[in-house]
Amino acid sequence: MLEASPGRNFSHSSFVFRGFPELQRHSWLLALPFSASYLSVLLGNSLLVHVIRSVESLHSPMYLLICTLCIVDILIVTAIIPNMLFSLLFDWYKISLAGCLIQMFFTHFLSSVESTLLLAMALDRYVAICQPLRYTEIIDSSMFVRLLLFTLVRSISIMATLVGLAGSLWFCDSNVIQHCYCDHMALVSLACDSTERNSTMGLTVIVCFVGVDISLIFLSYIKILNVVLRAAAGEDRWKAFHTCGTHLLVMMSFYLVGSITFLSHNLNIPIPTGVNTFMGLMYILFPATVNPIIYGVRTTEIRNGFFRIFKLRVKKIVTIKVSPAGKGQM
Repeated sequence: MLEASPGRNFSHSSFVFRGFPELQRHSWLLALPFSASYLSVLLGNSLLVHVIRSVESLHSPMYLLICTLCIVDILIVTAIIPNMLFSLLFDWYKISLAGCLIQMFFTHFLSSVESTLLLAMALDRYVAICQPLRYTEIIDSSMFVRLLLFTLVRSISIMATLVGLAGSLWFCDSNVIQHCYCDHMALVSLACDSTERNSTMGLTVIVCFVGVDISLIFLSYIKILNVVLRAAAGEDRWKAFHTCGTHLLVMMSFYLVGSITFLSHNLNIPIPTGVNTFMGLMYILFPATVNPIIYGVRTTEIRNGFFRIFKLRVKKIVTIKVSPAGKGQM
């Protein structure tokens, strides 16, 4: 007879999500707002990707970073929302341990990639505004290769370790995950053996991605504001302050809310399950929903590119419709 020992999983092979226990009987009501949010993320980000790909003048480093950010937003939301909607609509709350660990890896991996992209975008703007004469020298194709390698090495190594440690635990008691997706600490909190290494790794993730990235992003924006506010006057100053402030607010919601949900179990923060689940969804959904507005609608070059594509499409449709009529009159 096998003895269950820490480090090997002889217990639950499947788990059940209970993200909104207060609304268990009426969970289908949650499907509508989350479906609308998911559709808005898909449409907004896909449209922005299409515009940037179609307009040649937007094939510059900053817009390529925005395009990549949109793709990551689509992927991370897709890793969570469809499965959650099936659960809400059809009561399919079960997930295997392997499926849970796979979802955990992709959710946290894509979140870390988004963090790196936000940092890269802030540094790109810093070089463009604070060191414009050296921009083409610093921001080139080799820089993107280094950024890609850095992102992959940092994100994959840290998140693979995080998920590997979670997968090595022994789950012997409850198999109910108090969340609507496979969050790291929501799963780890169900373990029977010591989770000290998992808690330490969770803190490492926060230090590497929140502590480092948000500090560099904040410093970059402070430098940018300092240069712009000294050079601009009146309305231009307010516009620069408003733009930087909006970017920072969205980023702070991503980092702050994500950190609270990630650390709530580590720090024993008494957050109700429904509230913690909602925060865990919002830190992913909110930025993915508003990023196309902040980096698309409010950016003049992208807005002009959209109108250019729209006018060309309208002109093509009108030409196709008019051409047969013109032939008939000859």
